Formats: sequence, structure tokens, C-alpha cells
Amino acid sequence: MAARSLGSGVGRLLRSLHGRSGQSGWLLSVSLSTATRLLGSVPQAAQPGSYPALSAQAAQEPAAFWGPLARDTLVWDTPYHTVWDCDFRTGKIGWFLGGQLNVSVNCLDQHVQKSPETVALIWERDEPGTEVRITYRELLETTCRLANTLKRHGVHRGDRVAIYMPVSPLAVAAMLACARIGAIHTVVFAGFSAESLAGRINDAKCKVVITFNQGLRGGRVVELKKIVDEAVKSCPTVQHVLVAHRTDAKVHMGNLDIPLEQEMAKEAPVCAPESMSSEDMLFMLYTSGSTGSPKGLVHTQAGYLLYAAMTHKLVFDYQPGDVFGCVADIGWITGHSYVVYGPLCNGATTVLFESTPVYPDAGRYWETVQRLKINQFYGAPTAVRLLLKYGDAWVKKYDRSSLRTLGSVGEPINHEAWEWLHKVVGDGRCTLVDTWWQTETGGICIAPRPSEDGAEILPGMAMRPFFGIVPALMDEKGNVVEGRDVSGALCISQAWPGMARTIYGDHQRFIDAYFRAYPGYYFTGDGAHRTEGGYYQITGRMDDVINISGHRLGTAEIEDAMADHPAVPETAVIGYPHDIKGEAAFAFIVLKDDTRDTNAVVNELKSAVATKIAKYAVPDQILVVKRLPKTRSGKVMRRLLRKIITSKGQDLGDTTTLEDPSVITEILSAFQKYQDQRAATK
Repeated sequence: MAARSLGSGVGRLLRSLHGRSGQSGWLLSVSLSTATRLLGSVPQAAQPGSYPALSAQAAQEPAAFWGPLARDTLVWDTPYHTVWDCDFRTGKIGWFLGGQLNVSVNCLDQHVQKSPETVALIWERDEPGTEVRITYRELLETTCRLANTLKRHGVHRGDRVAIYMPVSPLAVAAMLACARIGAIHTVVFAGFSAESLAGRINDAKCKVVITFNQGLRGGRVVELKKIVDEAVKSCPTVQHVLVAHRTDAKVHMGNLDIPLEQEMAKEAPVCAPESMSSEDMLFMLYTSGSTGSPKGLVHTQAGYLLYAAMTHKLVFDYQPGDVFGCVADIGWITGHSYVVYGPLCNGATTVLFESTPVYPDAGRYWETVQRLKINQFYGAPTAVRLLLKYGDAWVKKYDRSSLRTLGSVGEPINHEAWEWLHKVVGDGRCTLVDTWWQTETGGICIAPRPSEDGAEILPGMAMRPFFGIVPALMDEKGNVVEGRDVSGALCISQAWPGMARTIYGDHQRFIDAYFRAYPGYYFTGDGAHRTEGGYYQITGRMDDVINISGHRLGTAEIEDAMADHPAVPETAVIGYPHDIKGEAAFAFIVLKDDTRDTNAVVNELKSAVATKIAKYAVPDQILVVKRLPKTRSGKVMRRLLRKIITSKGQDLGDTTTLEDPSVITEILSAFQKYQDQRAATK
């Protein structure tokens, strides 16, 4: 693939960092003396300024690499005295210690001082052609009014605020308002149920919830305020609910409720920013684990912001004046890093996409690209696979000549979807970056760019570690797997600035989840293959976490949601390949002997999952079985269930630990009957 890349040696990459490629100097600047330091000790074989040289520098001398970048990129109140202090064995992670700054100043004030009328946000609302542009000056004023409103209603530095809002300028302002006054935000995806919302509010001990009366998505109305009302009934720490209006519909306003726009109108458009320590909490974001309740991953101030800004700049080849289009929801880490914090720190114009890929038709993304003249488009393989089925005509109907970079995020992208995105959407001329990262990593860790000028990009592969990311593949015994054309558990061997610092309220769980399996390494939970060329290809999760349409979900969560049903003593949920979603959930359930109406139970289980988690978590298929395959110690062998439903029932591997091997014959028979019934109804 002939593709534009991010730098030919020292000239392009360091000019890019220094802001000399036709750029003003505020963006990710590195002084000439810094460049000398960055290139001071690299392997003789690597050309100075090359991708290998800079990667080696970041790996071998993290302080020399990240320190000057942080100093010259971010606006500091107080300089830091220590670049990093990290120990994976104890889960201690600290960057830019002693430094103080405010994230909202870095995302807003610095740009308002230089270019106040530059467009910060383009809100692509649900109805096409009704976009709203918000300048940096307007966003700063809105943020300050909202910050003052929060302060007036008792929110102080260190307090937690839940944001239950769809993609909108006010949601971005809410995040930045929290950052401005030193409060900690936790954005909860506005598709989660009242029960899921309440669980997150209670775990974080949120003092305030910010929401809309209603949401709009794909032409449908979402009753956000009603969901919040139901949630806060069981949330004793909530003192106020700030209610903004997305529609004209009136909603019930109770004792906790405050009309947000009216209160903001009373406040001044100026709010003095809190000076925050580098390692103070910025936000927490809940993500699924393989066991237990969702965990509130904590991200802090300076390291996260620097990493989000650098990856946004270098992976996507962002240039000043570009329109950056990430279509992710702000309820996920992708929205945090590449809709809000990374682009705004870089002074970019960032698109807020409220709608769906197929509303009002399958040309929505590409009509938006044409109308807004989007230069970088970043979306999920699930959407690409969905749109691929509608054919090429919906794409070719619109002018996509503004596009330079296409990006994929959330799950590995399959070869067919990659080729379609590259050849049809990008006309074979756009760089396509398949990015691998996680909520825990804070930003992109492996991607085809940055790289050497003209370096190859291989379909469906993340390929190259970002600066400071040092991958290691581990075998089952915990040994590092060396060489090429090898596979193993994907670990990272040293800290980077953007990574999560802890799980809120449970640091031991953080250590157990990420650092216990391979002491001295961060364990991603994913497997990977290192190719003959030395590139990395992600092979998928190694634990009981499935990736449904890019949303990570623990199978234990779905099982727990179904476990309360009185007719269901046992369940087991696994992930299986799905043409559109990437993965879907398949549930095996055991019913009590006196259960009469199986279909009713199945429907009640689906409803329970939708109510307790979200609609996207509902299993696509539910199979009733007499019993589950268990070891002699009582552990369910999900590996065998996965093989049965993926047509590998004849190759089950080692089954010697099964308590009763005849259970496999039972389940195979039940599954075959189930498939025959499904085929007959199609």
C-alpha cells in the first residue's frame, strides 16, 4: 500500500513535533536542544530521527524522551521535578511529579489567547444538515458558566460528578468544567440502564449527576431523565441532578433537580482554574472485567493529556486547520481521548457525532464527511461491517476527497472490512490506521503510524508500537517469547504517561488484574502474534471478556444479570464470532425441573440483561441445556462450550478434567436441535 506517513527521518518527524511543518509553534513542540537530547543515545544502526531511533530513545531513556515533550507541549503552573517514578511490581505509576497545571486551560484558554474564533466543536446533530459550530471562545465561556454552577451547588475539588449525556457540546463542557474546578468526572454511556448507572454513581460516590431531559439518536427519543430518576432513588450520595434540555419536552422535576441552562445563565463566563498536581485524578471510567463488578479506572492529569495529544497528532497526521472526525460516543475512552482531550489540547476542530451510521440512510457517515470536509475519520469495525453490506453506492454518492487518514478502533478489524474501508471509502489513497489500545492505556499503543516515510501498512494489523510502548509476548509459564513469527500473551514491559493509575477504591484489584499474572509487566488481557516482519497483530481476548460492537463486556456480568431468575440455577456465557458485531454473547442456561414455559423464561432473561446492563449486552442466542460441563472442582469449562458453537465439537482437546464427559454429547445434541429449529424458522 502506498500511503502517506508521518515523517521521513529527523526532518519531518521532529519538525512535526516542533511545529514547523507550516504549523504554529504551540503544538507538541520540541526545541532543537531537545531534539539533540532525544537523539543522543540510539543504536548505531538507526538513522538519527528515524522511527527506530526515536522508539529506542523512548524505550531506553523515558525521562529524556517524555520530559522535554511535557515541558514544551503543556501549559504548566509549576514545573515538574521528576519525569517518572514507576514500579510495575507494586502498581506504582507516577509521571511529571511536582508539576501543576489545569487540563481545561490546556484544552481551552491557551487557544482562546491565540485564536478565539477558531472552531473547537462541530456538533453533528441527529438530523443531517443541522450541525452547530462552537468556537474555542464560546466553549470556554460555556465551560466557565457550568463550572461556576457546579461550585454554587456544592461541588468542590476532589468531588465526583456523573455525566449521563449523549455526545453534545454541553457534555464536553461538563467534562472540562469538572477539570477546571478540580472535580472528577465519570461519564456513563447514555445507553446504560438505570441499574448500571446507579452502580457506577454509588461506586464513585458522586455528589452531582448532569443529564439531559431526553436524548435523540437515529430518529428515536431516549428518556434520559426518567432513567436518572430511577437510578438516583438508590444513590444516597447524590445531592443534585442538573438537567439540560435537548428537546422541548417537559420532564418531571423533583427535589434534587435543577434546570441547568437557567442556572448557567446566572453565572459569569469566567472561572479561575484550579492548579492540579500531575497525579491528581482527572476522571474515572468504568470498564468490564472478567469477574466481578465493573471497575472504575482512574486517569490523572498531565500524563494522560500529553499522551492523548501526542497520539492524536502523530497517529492521525493531524495538521492545524484539519477537521478531525471521531464518531465514538464520549461515554467510552475513545470519546474521551480522541473526541475531547487529545484534539482540544492540540487546538483542533473536533466533530461530535450524535447520530448512527444508518440514519437516515447508509450514506450518513459519507454525507457528513462531504458536508463538514472531514480530514481524519475514526470509527469502529462494527460500523464498517454493517455499511459494507449496504454496498458501495452509498459511499460513492458523496465526495470524500477531504479525507487523508482513516482509523479503526475498538476491536481487531477483519481483512474484508479493512480492504473495503481502504479501497472504497478511501479510494486507495488514504492512510488507514488500525489502532490497538484500551480504556486502561489511555491512548493508542500500537498502530501503523507514526513510521518511516512510505513504510508499509498491512491489512488488519496494528503493527508498530507507539513511542514508549515496549511490548513483550509471554508464554504460559511466564517466560518472554523471543524472535519472530511467535505468539503469546501481550504484555507491556514499562510504563507510559497515559496509562491508568489504579482502580478507584481498590488498588489491590488493580494490581491483581494487570500486574499479578506476569510480575514486572502490564498484562493487557489480549493475545498477539509477532510476525516475521516484527509487527504486532492482535489475536483477541484471553480472558472471559467479549467485545460486542466495540463495547467490552465481562461474561460474568451477563451471567450475574441472569442469575437472579428463580427458574435458572446455572448459566454460562461465552463470546462467538458475529458478522456485524465482531463478537456476540451466547448463553447456556440450566432450568429447574419444574419449569414449564421455556420461551417465557428466555424472554425474561433477555429483559433482565437489558434492564441491569444495557440492550447491547443481551445474548443473541440462549440455549437451554440439562447441565454444564464442569471440572471435578466445579469450574465450568467455557472453552468446550465455545468449541461446540463454533463448529469445532469434534476437536475438543483435553477433556480429562471433566467430571462427566457424557455432558458433551448432551450439549452437542441440544445445540444441533436448536440449530435445526432456527433454520426452520428462517
